Amino acid sequence: MLNRRYLRIKVYQALYAYWQGDGSNAARIEQELHLSIQRTFDLYLALLLVFGEVHRAAERRIEERRNKRLPTAEDLSPNLRFVQNPVLQALMDERLDTASEKRKVNWVGEQELVTKILRQFEASEEFQRYMALPEPTFKDHQEVVLHLFVEHIANFDQLQEFFEARSIHWLEDLDLACSMVKRTIEGVREGGKASLTDLFRGPDEEREFVSTLYRRTIDQGAEHEQAIAEKASNWESDRIALSDMILMKMALTEARVFSEVPVKVTLNEYIEIAKAYSTPKSRSFINGILDKLFAEMKEDGRIRKVGRGLLEN
Repeated sequence: MLNRRYLRIKVYQALYAYWQGDGSNAARIEQELHLSIQRTFDLYLALLLVFGEVHRAAERRIEERRNKRLPTAEDLSPNLRFVQNPVLQALMDERLDTASEKRKVNWVGEQELVTKILRQFEASEEFQRYMALPEPTFKDHQEVVLHLFVEHIANFDQLQEFFEARSIHWLEDLDLACSMVKRTIEGVREGGKASLTDLFRGPDEEREFVSTLYRRTIDQGAEHEQAIAEKASNWESDRIALSDMILMKMALTEARVFSEVPVKVTLNEYIEIAKAYSTPKSRSFINGILDKLFAEMKEDGRIRKVGRGLLEN
């Protein structure tokens, strides 16, 4: 239900907890890993549903103004730009309703909270500028929705309090869920729908990928740590940042175990994750070590890829 990058991040977080401990709690951490994935997905879904709630609140306010006892000309002929925003429309996908019913995630009874979000948003300079544009571009439509999300949903204190009241664990996963929503907004293309394919990934496929990557990284941990130390000139393994070591162990495991994933994809994914979860110099360090080890492992047969386009030089 989450795309592979976010699944990798979840496994990384679980492995970090495992290697910080005494190594006796692998099964318990794996169980929590799967629960955490479910929580993050529910949060992602809940945050996406806010857009539809805000849209409905905006439509209600327009209708209420039209029906005032003494409506103004602006009340009778309102600016409909926001409620007709194509990016907002793309995020109000009927597939979300299907998923929300299945997961029992909704905003029933939270109209007051949604109205506060809308009013705060409407008072912002960005909203006022957007509504006054003569001819907004698609980028303008997208940027105002991003502003709505980043400034008035993701960073809204009362919304965070709402999530914390629902579950003490939800705040742990909020940053990751928010980054997923932001990526979804940025992925909307003019004339298209939001990319929600990750909502419908088979849970068995997801669970297998996560458990296999988690377990095999632990199983091959000692072997890979030694290989990394040998390639990290002037660095002993205990001097390499734990975050870097875990990401490299995961990358080596993935390259060896998942024959359908191209090595270049694996390399790029872990470098991207390192940007957010490791040290400033980690990107070049990880890239250099993995480049050497991937080449060596392909040569000696420890990395074997199958399928069209996976046989790399």
